[in-house]
Amino acid sequence: MPPTRVALVHCVNYEPARVADSIRRQIDLLGGIETFVKPGDSVLIKPNFIAPRSHRHSAAQTHPAVIIEVARLLKDCGARPFVADSPAWADTATCARVLELTDPLQKLGVPIRQLDDPRKCRLGRGGPRIGISSLALDADAIINLPKFKAHQQLTATFAVKNMFGCVSGKHKALWHFRKGDDPTEFCKMLIGIYEHLAPVVTIIDGIVAMEGQGPIRGPSKPLGWLIAGTDPIACELTCCALIGLAPDAVPIVRSAKQFGFGCSDPGDIEVVGDALPAAPCPDFVMPHLSPIKFSFAHICRSIGKQILLLARGPRDARIRPIQE
Repeated sequence: MPPTRVALVHCVNYEPARVADSIRRQIDLLGGIETFVKPGDSVLIKPNFIAPRSHRHSAAQTHPAVIIEVARLLKDCGARPFVADSPAWADTATCARVLELTDPLQKLGVPIRQLDDPRKCRLGRGGPRIGISSLALDADAIINLPKFKAHQQLTATFAVKNMFGCVSGKHKALWHFRKGDDPTEFCKMLIGIYEHLAPVVTIIDGIVAMEGQGPIRGPSKPLGWLIAGTDPIACELTCCALIGLAPDAVPIVRSAKQFGFGCSDPGDIEVVGDALPAAPCPDFVMPHLSPIKFSFAHICRSIGKQILLLARGPRDARIRPIQE
């Protein structure tokens, strides 16, 4: 078998021309945009819109420059991209406004949508039936744009977990309640969602990452990398190498290896583009771990705060949410 490619590009900041050149280089290294989409395709750009936090003060969300340049690349090849998510807090439109994305995407003719209207899907043979947004299911292709983050329940999240956002609204919290007792079963569900939706490519925004108590409240950490590939586990292993994190310490990577999903052997990965640094980031702060499972009371409080956020609108974007 040929090695699995991961396109690694050093990108020191979010200057638009630099981000555009970096993303186009990565896509070319992976075979070119025509490998992934064709003219006329409806393409879901799936960022991480977990909560309405500005990129100027927080690394909670995928940076707008990454989203805009991927949208521009898709428009240039004749595809029909749209940006959509189902945030843990507020809604997609609010998260986009806080990121100052609304006007740039409107000028490109790229709609912003909410990943709602779920359809029940069976995850793998004998897996759970879970409601996944029909918008995601009906797209001709999905481009996955997660944020490089430490995560206080899963150690770190790089590629796979971002597709959990295709589960609509507070149903995500219910799955924390149902599956959270067993980290392996929870990660098996996350892997099942990724496998069912099958993004054509993942581009991880690690230019400025989140360390510490992610995925919402952690401090920003400049790293200067974009990581892209078609195999999410190969991407996750490359992210681990960038910060010196043992892959077995990441439940998603550990579970993927157990279930035979993705490329779990670093020796089978070919890093193209820029070489991995000679030494990993020496001081990336990892989180103090907390349980994956949400209590029923936690879910009720979460739903109540979500109703308040949606009722009061974007002026309440600074409300500190319960951890999702």
